[in-house]
Amino acid sequence: MVGTMDLLTLLLLLLLNIVGICNGGVTSRYVRKAEPSVDMPLAAFPPPPGFNAPEQVHITQGDHDGRSVIVSWVTPDEKYPNVVTHWEANSKRKHKTHSIIKTYRYFNYSSGYIHHATIKRLKYDTKYFYQLGSGNATRRFHFTTPPKVGPDVPYIFGIIGDLGQTYDSNQTFEHYVSNPKGQAVLFVGDLSYADDHPQHDNRRWDSWGRFVEKSTAYQAWIWVPGNHELDYAPEIGENVPFKPYTHRYHVPYRASQSTSPLCNSYHYMEGESMRVAFESWFVQHKVDLVVAGHVHSYERTNRFSNVQYNITNGISTPVKDPSAPVYLTIGDGGNIEGLADRYTEPQPSYSAYREASFGHAMLEIKNRTHAHFTWHRNHDNEAVVADSQWLFNRYWYPEEEHC
Repeated sequence: MVGTMDLLTLLLLLLLNIVGICNGGVTSRYVRKAEPSVDMPLAAFPPPPGFNAPEQVHITQGDHDGRSVIVSWVTPDEKYPNVVTHWEANSKRKHKTHSIIKTYRYFNYSSGYIHHATIKRLKYDTKYFYQLGSGNATRRFHFTTPPKVGPDVPYIFGIIGDLGQTYDSNQTFEHYVSNPKGQAVLFVGDLSYADDHPQHDNRRWDSWGRFVEKSTAYQAWIWVPGNHELDYAPEIGENVPFKPYTHRYHVPYRASQSTSPLCNSYHYMEGESMRVAFESWFVQHKVDLVVAGHVHSYERTNRFSNVQYNITNGISTPVKDPSAPVYLTIGDGGNIEGLADRYTEPQPSYSAYREASFGHAMLEIKNRTHAHFTWHRNHDNEAVVADSQWLFNRYWYPEEEHC
């Protein structure tokens, strides 16, 4: 006779099999429009009411441990007030932190006053309110700090790349915002796509900051720059790379002992060089997941390493490697340049699932052994998952994922 614990174990295994269904070697035949999307008009992103009202509010983690938060905002008319006031949700004791202030010029554009304030010595897993501005331009937001880091601490990330500010971008963004599970966003580069407009129209940086504020002001977005943040345009006298991005998005790169808030600056357009440089480290240290954008499509790979790519004949030869990471290409946020809908044929053996659609992903870290990844196509309801996979940690649970 089967005991109660045996039944529970069987039920758990069945549930894991049901929710963990993943595709293998599939090129989705889902059809969506192939033409590029259209940017929403600037008028769709009005500034908040009130003189000198703080806008484009966004937060990111401020240190390596999760006890600091960087609050950033723009005041359009005057430098001051340059103070963020914060307090615990269950406390009346308030604390003030002053911001550093930056401005920049780009071609014929002059920025507002860009503020960055680092709030320190926060408690783990605690809700805080914070306030910016003064008088009738006062604005209030809130955030919750992450739990204390540990091998079995669960956490849920949204993953978005190449978002832009089109009507498709809005659908991607609203799909993510409507999902209550996300605690922070891993943003894998290419934010505003201002550089796709004449003279890199920097008003599009302002409109993008207003566009995403209803999420970025309330949960940390972890930023990585892409090629569309370069904004290097010597033909209009702009010779400083990444000028708008580095002024607007302040990240704690020194906390991780990095020397720059940017990618490997010598290889920012050389994907194969980066693979050669980093792949052996990924395999040696049993990295589980590598996430990238740039290509405007979605693809998930099997675990493989040392793909020998011949640029002349296009032949690739993957080698299955259980110590290698799964690679995710998720440059499918909805930007103005449209989809990349031409894949290598036949589908390479390293490719598990690929689809030329816009969407976003969720990464649910369960504990030290398991994480669950889901990809959500834009034209589906939020509850419908177009692709998914359970990820088993290579160090703590080196079992094959069968996908």
